[in-house]
Amino acid sequence: MFNKFNFLFLILVPSFLLLPLSLSEFDSIGPLLQRLDSKRAPPYVQEAAAKGVLSRLLPTHLSSFEFKIVSKDACGGDSCFLINNYNQSRQSGSEIIIRGTTAVEIASGLHWYLKYWCGAHISWTKTGGIQIASVPKPGSLPLLKDEGLIVKRPVPWNYYQNVVTSSYSYVWWEWEKWEKEVDWMALQGVNLPLAFTGQEAIWQKVFKDFNISSEDLNNFFGGPAFLAWARMGNLHGWGGPLSHNWLDQQLALQKQIITRMLELGMTPVLPSFSGNVPASLTKIFPSAKITRLGDWNTVDGDPRWCCTYLLDPTDPLFVEIGEAFIRKQIKEYGDVTDIYNCDTFNENSPPTGDPEYISNLGASIFKAMSKGDKDAVWLMQGWLFYSDSSFWKPPQMKALLQSVPSGKMIVLDLFADVKPIWKSSFQFYGTPYIWCMLHNFGGNIEMYGILDAISSGPVEARISANSTMVGVGMCMEGIEQNPVVYELMSEMAFREEKVQVSEWIKSYSHRRYGKAVHQVEEAWEILYHTIYNCTDGIADHNHDFIVMFPDWDPSTNFGSSVANDQKKIYFLPPGNRRYLSQETNSDMPQAHLWYRPDDVIKALQLFLAGGKDLAGSLTYRYDLVDLTRQILSKLANEEYIKAVTSFQKKDIDALHFHSNKFLQLIKDIEILLASDDNFLLGTWLESAKKLARNPSEKKQYEWNARTQVTMWYDTNETTQSKLHDYANKFWSGLFESYYLPRASTYFSYLSESLRRNEKFKLIEWRKQWISQSNKWQEGNELYPVKANGNSLAISQALYEKYFAK
Repeated sequence: MFNKFNFLFLILVPSFLLLPLSLSEFDSIGPLLQRLDSKRAPPYVQEAAAKGVLSRLLPTHLSSFEFKIVSKDACGGDSCFLINNYNQSRQSGSEIIIRGTTAVEIASGLHWYLKYWCGAHISWTKTGGIQIASVPKPGSLPLLKDEGLIVKRPVPWNYYQNVVTSSYSYVWWEWEKWEKEVDWMALQGVNLPLAFTGQEAIWQKVFKDFNISSEDLNNFFGGPAFLAWARMGNLHGWGGPLSHNWLDQQLALQKQIITRMLELGMTPVLPSFSGNVPASLTKIFPSAKITRLGDWNTVDGDPRWCCTYLLDPTDPLFVEIGEAFIRKQIKEYGDVTDIYNCDTFNENSPPTGDPEYISNLGASIFKAMSKGDKDAVWLMQGWLFYSDSSFWKPPQMKALLQSVPSGKMIVLDLFADVKPIWKSSFQFYGTPYIWCMLHNFGGNIEMYGILDAISSGPVEARISANSTMVGVGMCMEGIEQNPVVYELMSEMAFREEKVQVSEWIKSYSHRRYGKAVHQVEEAWEILYHTIYNCTDGIADHNHDFIVMFPDWDPSTNFGSSVANDQKKIYFLPPGNRRYLSQETNSDMPQAHLWYRPDDVIKALQLFLAGGKDLAGSLTYRYDLVDLTRQILSKLANEEYIKAVTSFQKKDIDALHFHSNKFLQLIKDIEILLASDDNFLLGTWLESAKKLARNPSEKKQYEWNARTQVTMWYDTNETTQSKLHDYANKFWSGLFESYYLPRASTYFSYLSESLRRNEKFKLIEWRKQWISQSNKWQEGNELYPVKANGNSLAISQALYEKYFAK
């Protein structure tokens, strides 16, 4: 039975041992927490919302659980959930009662019970979905010990999303998918999510009051798949304009999202004004301090989307617009939050490092918020302190962080899983912060993680001397990947102590597949120590050569000509100052590899050996396909290097051998990916087209969808986008129709160079490929939305083809 699991690694507190705890450690945000509590939906609304989550997750057990909202007094003044046996006769149907300080806590308690008493598992649908076959029938649910269980939040908040997740993951979603996502948030304990959908409709209303027409905004808003970067002032007009249909749809969707978040007791984080303004504002207010920003990753500075306008925060107009935007949101949604996100400086260093000037800038930004909402609190990504550390020295950092009253700013330590800022900033100079895991870039599909850092980092930060930590968070650029990482990170919102990962991952494998299979357990132990133990400090943006094909001339005399983007690892969102240089002594392109491939191949062998016991498991199928494609992709990296090395040695036979093997791996991975519904290009494209209301929108949305996952940004005849393949995907359809012809034409040019004894025609290849890519981006051919093939059989055949000795 799953309720017999080893509980040594769970932090479970019997309710009779609960002692009152002081909120003194959160004094700086105490008034904010009290205000947010006062805004919450009534208990009966939250209890009904929690029942709604249960009805969608486990409808057969709707009468088996009783839910009740309790005050924080029941938890010693903190947030918690309590699980007990239902004391009344089982004739009523109720077996377990779960109480919580909000509906999120109740849902978290439900998830905890289903995991650790019933052996169930919950992940995103696109990562295999749920495993509830292990849950006993109604009337037979496992009971707890008499004293029950209480689990408290060690910090108030569990934050969720990145400012670009809305573009990489949510862009084509309708309410049906959003409802599942908000359910997932609640079950994972998320209580502080971003709510960025639909803000362009609000901005249209605000700018209209400043005499800016809808036509003026056509070149301001980006297209649907690029809104995140238009909002941040990186670009304008790219992929646009936005139709009235889009604006109306998204505003209506935002209201549904916020309503459900509030019903569940969450606090949505709304956007605020960062200074990004339409060009027409310069003509309407010619004396305003408006600066045109520099180029952000265009190939030749095309003014149609390059070089946006920024209104100086010290200009009185900044406060006027900022106040108007906050007030318009309150009018549209109601008084739903006091927390607003603003990241004015993430891509733009202030014009001077003078601390007094920086302090005035920060004060002006906050003034715009507080005039719109007198109780406003500024939530800011702390990424700039790392990515632009040459500017943000201690005096500048301190000036910004202390430019607002105490308790009026919260910082996201965005990359704390790899590069924590809290350790080197005197805990953000007394400013409350949230320990965040970044983890994913561009929505790439790559098995990767640092489970040890996740299981210990938040605890170390919280118990450190003079800690100002007030939450944990998940700030990935794209969701629906690496479910093991997000389940563990979510649990850290309720963990007082470090997790013993070896024990936890064994439990995870049982729950994920609904049974214990010893070969699969062994495989996960290997994966924990390899794929999920990256300690090299490099951000894992997938640079595998199939999906991020190197754009360079590998001729011996041109070894240093690797395109700039191939020698960098871009951070979120891609930008001029958001990268780490990848250290290498080689002129060869570098793909990230942080483990011994042979170890992971052994894990695949074990995974396959356990497959006969897991037939029909969607979670197993997803993980098998994911693991197989990861291994084959790393093998393709080796073949690519061998191919270009053969070219450099003028060995045409070896070039043909290794390039053909590389191309065959693309074809084989295509077949593998096609066998699972969660790795299909067609799903992405069809979801985009489904939102369209007319043929024009349909064409535009499909172009947006195709472009984001391929070229991303602009090109010219001979220069690829600087951001090409930033959002690469392991999707069937994309491999066959895009990655395969790209690699094939490139290797053809290499072969032709050797045959003719001529210099490699890099520019000619670029011309041909850019032309092909443009046609593909503008295309409308259909791709499957249903899987085809037996994943286990395909994976087994590929293992035997490439690795069996």
